[in-house]
Amino acid sequence: MFRTEIEPQDSSIKIDYQSKILTLGSCFSDSIGQRLTEAKFQSEVNPYGTIFNPLSIFELMELSLERSEILDAAVLKRDGYYFNYKFHSSFRAKTKDTLHKRMEEALTKVAQQLKEANFIFITLGTAWVYEQNKTHMLVANCHKTPQKEFTRRLLSVEEIVPAFFALKEVINQFNPEVQFIFTVSPVRHTRDTLKLNSVSKSVLRLAAYYMEDMAPDVHYFPAYEIMMDDLRDYRFYEKDLIHPNEQAIDYIWEQFVQTYLDKKDQATLEKWNKLQMALNHKPFNPKSGGHQKFLSKTLDQLKQLGKELPLDKEIENLNKQLK
Repeated sequence: MFRTEIEPQDSSIKIDYQSKILTLGSCFSDSIGQRLTEAKFQSEVNPYGTIFNPLSIFELMELSLERSEILDAAVLKRDGYYFNYKFHSSFRAKTKDTLHKRMEEALTKVAQQLKEANFIFITLGTAWVYEQNKTHMLVANCHKTPQKEFTRRLLSVEEIVPAFFALKEVINQFNPEVQFIFTVSPVRHTRDTLKLNSVSKSVLRLAAYYMEDMAPDVHYFPAYEIMMDDLRDYRFYEKDLIHPNEQAIDYIWEQFVQTYLDKKDQATLEKWNKLQMALNHKPFNPKSGGHQKFLSKTLDQLKQLGKELPLDKEIENLNKQLK
């Protein structure tokens, strides 16, 4: 044995196919959210775009429930587009009104999710933040504004934990039963240098520890530890040697499934995974009798599983392939 495996811990909370799930935060929330969606869970994936630091994530969630004029103060124009310092760069538009409309749509969507979600999955990416020198405003994204206009500093645990619980109090007014799942992103921020990346991740991990320790509805999933200790090899990284590759994310996803799904839903997911492989099969001759028989059998299996999962689109597409 040449690796230290992190055994999945059976969680006291369970996600099922009736659960509504919202993922927010760094790009690892996209990875988990994408797999939740592919697995046919009711998931809303990173509607604000990628946000790395915890205070900016919490601020946007609070803005969704309690609108503020701060969004107007954070607008900037660059290269013919309007951006907002509080949002990801994917939120850009040729006019300020169009940008404002897009942001309002995202905030409104998240507000509804925060009121209805059973689980909110938050990935913390970095504890390093940037504050605009002129206004002292904390920004989620500098949008390539010259570095000299900002001051970089390290968040403290004493800032992160109270900010979360202030937000949690607001959310619980609308949704007292929601469960929060935190994780620390396994993506290394090498631009901060490896030494300072370690400092940043340590702050985030300690904050997550205290948040979980202080509230029974706050939980921690060890994606960071799985990547750093269990998958401790560069073969589990992309070519940039920073981001986990697909094999690593699949492994972490399997750990997530074993932690938060009960045996019944794990079995349902396994059935769907096998059917997905069948649906992705590329035949040499689509009109052959053998393939048509294969399609008919797959269709029957889809209809059976469709009693548990929303498979109407897949059933319709397969029906079109039958001759």
